[in-house]
Amino acid sequence: MEDVRENKDGRATASLILGIIGIIAWVIPIIGAPVTITGLVLGLKSRNSKNRVLAIIGIVLCIIGIVATVINAAMGAYLGATGALKKI
Repeated sequence: MEDVRENKDGRATASLILGIIGIIAWVIPIIGAPVTITGLVLGLKSRNSKNRVLAIIGIVLCIIGIVATVINAAMGAYLGATGALKKI
């Protein structure tokens, strides 16, 4: 039973780290999306572990990262479709 708890604690830490990386990686959506989604899943799976606070912080950072990534991807698609990128 202790091994499962340690594994969940590792997931909480991984969620926090991936959340921080996701906040930085939102600039490149192809990298930011998988990083933040993975961190979000790990955070959600470990929210009942000993390191609950780390998991919750990781979840919040991943949500912020995925929102920023989606906005960046949508803006890039819009600017590319309208030809506005050629003007820059």
